[in-house]
Amino acid sequence: MNTIHVDVVSAEESIFSGEARFVALPGEAGELGIYPRHTPLITRIKAGSVRIELADGGEEFVFVAGGILEVQPDCVTVLSDTAIRGRDLDEEKANEAKVAAEEAVRNAKSDVDLALASSELAVMAAQIAALRKYRGKR
Repeated sequence: MNTIHVDVVSAEESIFSGEARFVALPGEAGELGIYPRHTPLITRIKAGSVRIELADGGEEFVFVAGGILEVQPDCVTVLSDTAIRGRDLDEEKANEAKVAAEEAVRNAKSDVDLALASSELAVMAAQIAALRKYRGKR
C-alpha cells in the first residue's frame, strides 16, 4: 500500500506523526490534496482543518491556525503556531473567543487593532468550522 509520512507540529508539541494515504488541508489559494509521491512543495496554509486519511482507513483531524506546509515525495510536514487535535477542540471556549474577537473588532481604535482583531476572528471562525466538520464525520 502506498503511504506518506505525515507530521503535524505546533509550537508546543508534535500533534500527529504517522503514515497516511491522503492529506487535505487549506492552502492560501484553495484546498490542497496530497498523495504519496507528490511533487515537492513549500507553501503557506490558512486556518482550518487538516484531514489525514490514515493507512488503516481511519481519519484524523487537526485544526491549524495557519502555518507552513512542506511536501516531499515521502513526507508531509505541517508547521503551525497553533494546532489542536479535533477531539480536543472545545466548542464553548471557541465560541467565547469568537465573541471576544467580534467585540475587539467593534472597539478597534486603530488600523493595527482592527487587523489583529480581524485576524483573531477569522481564526476562531475557522476553528468553529473545523470543529463542526470533525463532529459531522464522527
